[in-house]
Amino acid sequence: MVEHHTHPIVRGGSLSYDAELTEYLGGFLSEPRKAAIERVLTNRTRYLTVVLEDIVQSQNASAVVRTCECLGIQDIHIIENESRYSVNKKVLKGSNKWLDLHRYKWPEMNNTATCFRQLREAGYQLVVTDPSPGLLPVQEADISKPVAIVMGNELNGASAYALAQADQKVNIPMFGFTESLNISVSAAICLQTLITKIRSSAVRWQLSETEKNFLRQQWYRKSVRRVELIEKEFLESQQRKPPGR
Repeated sequence: MVEHHTHPIVRGGSLSYDAELTEYLGGFLSEPRKAAIERVLTNRTRYLTVVLEDIVQSQNASAVVRTCECLGIQDIHIIENESRYSVNKKVLKGSNKWLDLHRYKWPEMNNTATCFRQLREAGYQLVVTDPSPGLLPVQEADISKPVAIVMGNELNGASAYALAQADQKVNIPMFGFTESLNISVSAAICLQTLITKIRSSAVRWQLSETEKNFLRQQWYRKSVRRVELIEKEFLESQQRKPPGR
């Protein structure tokens, strides 16, 4: 099953929002809160996304989610062929409420293939991490097209299918005796490296105005107390308006 947290994979596509409702909800937020939301929207991106393939430990998956939110990455794709996604609330610190989590968990199917197909259709290139020596350092990954960085699980790394389908295979250069890093540390290094490279490049990494408008309304809803009651009041006030007004 593919569960979309709020909407399908969209880069600049059509998203539904109500400008009047957003303005109404904004009246229940402080100016500093609204300014914080605008700052985050300005720095949010879908140009870079992360794919987690069969992550076993909840603290590792949760740490990656938190890292993505901190770095301004909006979408996370979670593949559950063998390992079910679970969360560690102490690690998450509520970061998941601001992101779009796309879960792929159809039983008896290659969910990696489903995820990869959707990402390619959305214009992403698949950059798969692998600790093998001699691969392209992550610092040199191509960012001329939107990037989906794929992280394999803690025990075996990326699946054979993921490696075979990769547009690029990258690693983190190692200079010690130890040959691997914890998955959450690897993800943080790769994401920080790529997001810095993307933000300093000429590519258009920012959200479209439509995407910003959509997320602004969603984040206002998550920031307003008793939002269901407030939205009900708004709807009733709209229904009481004379036609044409």
